[in-house]
Amino acid sequence: MTDNNRNMTDNNKDMTDSNAPRQRLLVIGAGFAGLNLVKKLDLDKYRVTVVDSNNYHSFPPLFYQLASAGLDAASINFPLRRELRKLKKTGGRYRLGTVQSIDCRRKKVRTQFEELEYDILVIAAGTTNNYFGISDLYKYVYCLKSTSEALRCRNDILDRLERAALQTDPEVRRRMLTFTVIGGGPTGVEISGALGELKRFIVPREYPSINPDELSVTLIEGSDRLLRTMSPNASRQVLKDLDEMMVKVELNKTLKSFDDSNILTFADGTQEHTSMVIWTAGVTGVSFDFTGDEKPQTGRGNRLIVDEYNAVAGVSDVYAIGDISLRLSDAYPNGLPQVAQVAIQGAKCLAHNLNNPGKRKPFEYHDKGSMATVGRNRAIVDMRHLFLHGRIAWLAWMFVHLISLLGMRNKITVLTTWIWDYFTYSSTTRLLLRVTRWPVRPHWPTR
Repeated sequence: MTDNNRNMTDNNKDMTDSNAPRQRLLVIGAGFAGLNLVKKLDLDKYRVTVVDSNNYHSFPPLFYQLASAGLDAASINFPLRRELRKLKKTGGRYRLGTVQSIDCRRKKVRTQFEELEYDILVIAAGTTNNYFGISDLYKYVYCLKSTSEALRCRNDILDRLERAALQTDPEVRRRMLTFTVIGGGPTGVEISGALGELKRFIVPREYPSINPDELSVTLIEGSDRLLRTMSPNASRQVLKDLDEMMVKVELNKTLKSFDDSNILTFADGTQEHTSMVIWTAGVTGVSFDFTGDEKPQTGRGNRLIVDEYNAVAGVSDVYAIGDISLRLSDAYPNGLPQVAQVAIQGAKCLAHNLNNPGKRKPFEYHDKGSMATVGRNRAIVDMRHLFLHGRIAWLAWMFVHLISLLGMRNKITVLTTWIWDYFTYSSTTRLLLRVTRWPVRPHWPTR
């Protein structure tokens, strides 16, 4: 064969490969796992569709700052269509919708608006609030699992402060300003610290008619220590920090019931009055209605059981990454921790395997440590061979969260806001914004 003929043969082969039909890859969820997966995929091999009930990607580690009016929503949320803009050139698309059913045999996903077909399905829907079977609890507590929930929490905190400022009876003010946080994980510690700062620094400056001692913050944890996923040193330090910030901590208390009477009833029979409950006690995997003959295997916390390649057990061509996946191993008998690093690392590993099916590698999680902040100049950095607390840990916490945000505009906005608030104790985001009732119309008008 001549060199010219050989070159023509190679060119024809390349053309055939490039014209090969791309597989339809459907991603459910655009959180840390879903978005990182899409960014690493070979778009010459896959026609990607991303389905999410929101048209934006959120940064959950800072939801507590949104709830405490430290940041605005635009600083920690990013339009999905902007982030997925490069997919348009290769047929990638974003679809708004909440997944209602999945048929793994027919390879179809149905939302409230349409039916989508796929060749490969990746479920990265994350988790939702776990109320541990407490009847109707979701109707009466505030949560921090989404931007909408954080904004509702912020509005009602500010509303209580404004109404308390109008009260002349100190006892009425005390009852209005009792805040209870349930759940001693990182989110519970962080929102408790933010409320403690509100009591120490904001109320004396902006609400002179309210005595700061009339505002109470209580953090309740069902186990014997806070931050159980971190070291005992971290638990002891955060307990000390919260005490200095005038946050009351109660351990070994489990909630039994709570309703519109504003009375918390615990498993030990004790009761406490509170004006507002912020629930951060637990999460569970997002539920899906799997129809057809093929059903995935689920495990603890309603999570989808996956193998070392993130393939879901019991079904074919379906993968799960992030908080909704459950990978069991000797090192992690209860599954990998439900943190951002697991989602990001798992997404990158799955993208590599999908891009290189002949060179697959098992997912191995590398623990980079944990962080939590309690307030200004107070944070915890807990790594395998390093433990930091105080101002240096707080600066490290800020740096890591800044570089993790999407978009330079958001990085600059958040940094500027933090610097301004640190020196002035004044936030421009303490705005009580209520949604108007009228006009009343269907969510999706037909005309």
